[in-house]
Amino acid sequence: MYQAVRKVFFSDALCLSDSTAKSFEELFAKLDTNKDGIVDVSEMKAGLSSMGIAIGKGTVQKIMTSGDSDGNAGLDLNEFSKYLREHEKKLKLTFKSLDKNNDGCIDYKEIRQSLTDMGVDVTEEQAQKILESIDVDGTMTVDWSEWREHFLFSAASNLQEILRYWKHSTVLDIGDSLTIPDEFTEEEKTTGVWWRQLAAGAVAGAVSRTGTAPLDRMKVFMQVHSSKTNKISLAGGFKQMIKEGGVTSLWRGNGVNVLKIAPETAIKFMAYEQYKKLLGQESGKVKPHERFMAGSLAGATAQTAIYPMEVMKTRLTLGKTGQYKGMLDCAKKILKKEGVKAFYKGYVPNIMGIIPYAGIDLAVYESLKNAWLSKYAKDTANPGILVLLACGTISSTCGQLASYPLALIRTRMQAQATLEGAEQVNMTKLVKKILEKDGMFGLYRGILPNFMKVIPAVSISYVVYEYMRSGLGISK
Repeated sequence: MYQAVRKVFFSDALCLSDSTAKSFEELFAKLDTNKDGIVDVSEMKAGLSSMGIAIGKGTVQKIMTSGDSDGNAGLDLNEFSKYLREHEKKLKLTFKSLDKNNDGCIDYKEIRQSLTDMGVDVTEEQAQKILESIDVDGTMTVDWSEWREHFLFSAASNLQEILRYWKHSTVLDIGDSLTIPDEFTEEEKTTGVWWRQLAAGAVAGAVSRTGTAPLDRMKVFMQVHSSKTNKISLAGGFKQMIKEGGVTSLWRGNGVNVLKIAPETAIKFMAYEQYKKLLGQESGKVKPHERFMAGSLAGATAQTAIYPMEVMKTRLTLGKTGQYKGMLDCAKKILKKEGVKAFYKGYVPNIMGIIPYAGIDLAVYESLKNAWLSKYAKDTANPGILVLLACGTISSTCGQLASYPLALIRTRMQAQATLEGAEQVNMTKLVKKILEKDGMFGLYRGILPNFMKVIPAVSISYVVYEYMRSGLGISK
């Protein structure tokens, strides 16, 4: 049935020749079932479905949003034709860029190479499965007509957009700054899309962190004050904080936590680009292990630059009502009482935490990604947003679990001067002290509120990021 539809519809109605405009008119007439001169969402869904054309969830709505220039919730013939014409141009350009040997066909080796260039490592078998999801005639190659047929009514204009989803993005902001930086194509860099992506991510992170700030403060509170002899429950901890400073005190320290997003993101991105050039054999193309090394070094560079803000965030979070008038007052008091060195307390465990976090995070993400590709790529190369969110959430959570003891040690060292009668000890002595007093579990104090904030943080950051992308004119 599908082959028959393909022959009648795509070969005759959508052939790229002088009759392209006429073929678009014929297609529009097929979809405009009520003959009112407008194709709406329901008509397009029903029409494409009846023609045997598979469409993903939300795809038709995205096509409508992209093509509807007059905002009447539908496409007229001119809007419909313009959308398809522009979409085909993008598809043609991408097809040519993937067809590396210029033979008019794309094979699995070329798909695999494109993935490698984007920092996504897959096996030959997985690349073949992705190819099979597009290959209609079973030749194990994809020609232009198959490529156009597969993506003409897809919200993604090319395979690279779909595959780009698989890059591990920092969009999923869970409040920790140890992730591998975003990676952008040369086209994104030259067109200025990269800074809009970073801006969207920064705003999403700011909203996400603000939304989960009470849980973040509770985490820090439990890391520093909870012990076997002073057990602090979630309910008890929140009651204590509200009693001491009111409901607004739950957001204490959030200002500096949000403020450090922009400089850290910018430094991390710029450092990542430089480290890639130093470590990679060819500029812009890095192997997975080189990407991990460049990302870890970039994270360390950014953390070194903004670390004083991390210390201030901890001090403000733990501060009592009236103790600090604001960030500047906090900085002045730390400098006057403890000196410059105080701004780098806990620096060593913080830097050490980057390797286990980023390493396990990426390893789990790659494993989940490859498992999905192996099982489902035969049907579609697009993982879908729920799969991506699940992969990112699980991998980030595993990374946190591995690096959490170092994060706790960092916070304790940052807070030592604020604890009355507390001995100022180094990292090794502090670890021994915690193990002797609370055992291994003592290194995981506060992990419950930390885990509780992951799902809301990821959800908020994703929703805000998508709105920001739309507002900044970044195409889907």
